Amino acid sequence: MAINALHSAATGLSALSTAIDVTANNLANANTIGFKASRTNFEDLLYLQKAQPGVENTNGDMRPAGIQVGLGTRLSNTQADFTIGSPQATNGDFDVMINGDGFFKVSILPDQGDGIGYTRAGNFFTNSEGDLVLGNSTGPRLEPVINIPDDVVGIEISVDGTISGKINGTTAPVTLGQIETSTFVNRAGLESIGGNIFIETPASGQAISGTPGEGTLGEILHRHLESSNVDPVIELVTLIKTQRAFEMNSQTIQAADEALQVIGNLSRF
Repeated sequence: MAINALHSAATGLSALSTAIDVTANNLANANTIGFKASRTNFEDLLYLQKAQPGVENTNGDMRPAGIQVGLGTRLSNTQADFTIGSPQATNGDFDVMINGDGFFKVSILPDQGDGIGYTRAGNFFTNSEGDLVLGNSTGPRLEPVINIPDDVVGIEISVDGTISGKINGTTAPVTLGQIETSTFVNRAGLESIGGNIFIETPASGQAISGTPGEGTLGEILHRHLESSNVDPVIELVTLIKTQRAFEMNSQTIQAADEALQVIGNLSRF
């Protein structure tokens, strides 16, 4: 009956509304350093089995196909796209980018991800104590902690994450620290907590940490930042398609309502 169409279309409107929210967030973060776009994945719901396939009739013939009526859709998950964003050259002494797989480690609140967060953003600078911190609204420290003395000049960061500089008045460079990066078996299982930070979950598995450039970990590019991997053209096309699907579900509700009105009018005769 038309009542099933109403419910199915309603599930479509709900799921597509969330898809529009995800696309809007992607577009809003088109200029966010290290941001990873998300996509929405859908799945169909249960089916009404009005006639089972393969059932034999009295003549021994088998029904080649059944009659199955679906009951709508739902959002199964949102999936982050971890493709690398475009390199953006900068003049920042502590601006770094991972050219390949991996995340920087930063310290966060102890009740979030056991106090360790992971980020693709590499816009670091020093705080009042000289520690390297991530350039977001909370300024979490880079892990392991790296302290940069006030009198250091000529900062250089190698492809393996080694930070070196010259003490003011000297010519020989000294090593100031080593950047570590981490990867995960299932990056899609990471949980985003805002501030360009992810935390590990049981779905992502435990972090696999190491030196940049080793194994599958990408190398460090100094004085470069990773741009957002949001493609505005793709997002706008996705937005248009989602909007049209939303409108068609609205029309389905209108058509089902009209069919119910006809059925209601028939009952008067």
